[in-house]
Amino acid sequence: MKPFNYAVISSLCALIIGVLLIVWPDVAVNYLVITVGVLFLLPGLLGLFSYFASAGKRREAGIRQAFPVIALGSSLFGLWLMIMPEFFIGILMYVLGVLLVLGGISQLVNFASARAYIPVPAGVYVLPSAILVTGIVVLFNPFQAATVPFIVLGAASVVYALTDLFRLLRFRRKRNGQIEDITPIEETKEE
Repeated sequence: MKPFNYAVISSLCALIIGVLLIVWPDVAVNYLVITVGVLFLLPGLLGLFSYFASAGKRREAGIRQAFPVIALGSSLFGLWLMIMPEFFIGILMYVLGVLLVLGGISQLVNFASARAYIPVPAGVYVLPSAILVTGIVVLFNPFQAATVPFIVLGAASVVYALTDLFRLLRFRRKRNGQIEDITPIEETKEE
């Protein structure tokens, strides 16, 4: 495939992925949790398979090996993540919300107690207050908060794709009737 065509196709794929992440961020969150489940399931299954595959050799050699409980746990946890991703998203977001609320309150209390010893500017309270408010928002709307990073990722992907397509279409040259991409990364000099 010619470099220009490959660059256009990859930019169009990035554009499509970005639009999908913006339009359906909740689906992306589910697929992320499912992917994490697969990443737990595969090593667990590999461990179990290895254990059972080598059982005959171990028996012949008189070696006793403990059952791979960790591999079984990893497999079961991976299956659980894959079957019930919404459950884990909810738990994760509630934990994150509680941590943000506690962190914001802790910082506000620390700054208030520091006022007894040194002057504390009022602007210092803005960030802990924002952290506290963010935690409260996450606690009351955990699934919406879980989709925000995917919307940002999707928007970044769309911007990347559009700027790359602009670069490809604007800064191209023709050589022998073929369109080539100009990549100003390296400069080659002929001697």
